[in-house]
Amino acid sequence: MADHPASSNGSQQGPDEPRPDPVARLRGDGQGKSLGAAGRYAGLGIQFAASILVFLYAGQWLDRRLGTDPLFLYVGVFTGAGAAFYSMYRNLMADQKREEQEMRDRKQR
Repeated sequence: MADHPASSNGSQQGPDEPRPDPVARLRGDGQGKSLGAAGRYAGLGIQFAASILVFLYAGQWLDRRLGTDPLFLYVGVFTGAGAAFYSMYRNLMADQKREEQEMRDRKQR
């Protein structure tokens, strides 16, 4: 029989060994880093689609109010797409800057 009882996941851990943090993967630490990135980028896609839809409906509403059938619909779609691309660009550049800073910090250690 082993000196230490088996943990609930079946592995043997001594009393002095630190227990792995199950939430670390969800925060984007270590192995779960890609999970955090996937969530951020999925959010960007949803934001992109929502921005286009909001401006599309605003353009339709203006067209119905002013009687200019497709004009503001097109303006709304292109404005929404432009705003979504700009927002996505800013988020991606901020992520890139953050990753570069993390790499520099790791090299300094």
